[in-house]
Amino acid sequence: MKKYIFSLLCLLAFGMTSCDSFLDIQPVGKVIPKTDDEFRALLAKAYNTIPRDRGMANFRSDEMQVADNQYDLNSYGYLQIWDDNSIKTSDVHFDWKNYYHVIYIANEVIDNGSTIQSKDPAVVNQLIGEAYLLRAYMHFLLVNLHGQPYSVDGASNAKAIPLILDTDTEKVRYRNTVGEVFDAVLKDINTASEYINVEKWEDKFSYRFNTTTVDAMKARVSLYMNNWKDALAAAESVMKADYKLVELTGEKPVLPNHYTSSENINAAEFVMSNPVNYATVLRPEFIALYSEDDLRLNQYFSKPDEESGLRKSVKGGKNEFNCSFRLGEVVLTAAEASAQLNELDKAKKFLLQLVDKRYTAEGIARVKTDISKFSQKDLLQFIYDERARELALEGHRWFDLRRTTRPEIKKVVDGETYILKQNDTRYTIPIPREAIQANPNLNL
Repeated sequence: MKKYIFSLLCLLAFGMTSCDSFLDIQPVGKVIPKTDDEFRALLAKAYNTIPRDRGMANFRSDEMQVADNQYDLNSYGYLQIWDDNSIKTSDVHFDWKNYYHVIYIANEVIDNGSTIQSKDPAVVNQLIGEAYLLRAYMHFLLVNLHGQPYSVDGASNAKAIPLILDTDTEKVRYRNTVGEVFDAVLKDINTASEYINVEKWEDKFSYRFNTTTVDAMKARVSLYMNNWKDALAAAESVMKADYKLVELTGEKPVLPNHYTSSENINAAEFVMSNPVNYATVLRPEFIALYSEDDLRLNQYFSKPDEESGLRKSVKGGKNEFNCSFRLGEVVLTAAEASAQLNELDKAKKFLLQLVDKRYTAEGIARVKTDISKFSQKDLLQFIYDERARELALEGHRWFDLRRTTRPEIKKVVDGETYILKQNDTRYTIPIPREAIQANPNLNL
């Protein structure tokens, strides 16, 4: 085994004495990992290093905008007007470095899998499987931030991000194509399925990937690739597992993206960090997607501010809202894939599973009547809107706009109008300047 020295940060039992301790870690010194416990601690560090860019990217979408205060505008304002040439030192940039930090750790576990000391081969296999899935997920997020949308004609051959599948720190890295990255992601997911063997973790370990996570990730990746059959098959596999959609009735239900919710499949990501969540208000145009008989309107968002009339999210800003994959998303994936395959009755059946949990009795009756008359085109539009409503402030909206219609978006900020044209090149976020400075080959 290579003699790399790691500062192993061990997640000691994940004490749940407070929500803020959910991903707290304690240092245990510098060692060369050999045992399954040491490699588990190494993977725990990787999970805790996963960036939070999915949430921040949605300042670029039609979902959310920066609160009207100078501090937050200085940090995130350039994002909401797609000013990728901004050079302000206060700009908060996407976390390129830590994505690859997680990938490096995953590669270490994969490379040394055969040497891990353990009394239980199943434990070793689980660790190796998690490493493959971590590597897949980091590459998937990176290519959707910094590569062209897979669904765009010709995008498969367009340069995107470096695909790193080894621990050679001396190797010169170049950008791989979108197609190469997606192919590698799918390969890693399929390999992970051969190793991961834990069906479900208790809440304090729910950040770790399980067997259902494999299918949930495959469903999402396949959807982004317009591979409707594989997306549907993977989604249906997830829906057979032991997860249930949250009931939004009651005064204060457990929200679906809470790490303890009945539909949270994996709680690896803190998608809306406290600074991003604090800086966020919902765009009025987005709130208009909700009807008054939609329970999510008042469960997912605060009451309108008395002065501005704007709402804030109650789904983020705390560690307890760690969520990478949940059942609500998977049900909508099944509905969309079925609709794309022109299996409209099947799509409507999936859709109504979610509708029954998210609307008042009057709203359920209304939606049932509406969708019974929908053409394929109308049904798909309703599903896109339902994804927006259901997955609001969970880091999906920007990615969904990219992979579907890439519509024109207009924003008025301080009296000035900014326009993101349909299919605008700014639907792809440039690789951070500091990454290019460190490796000029990323410009090629």
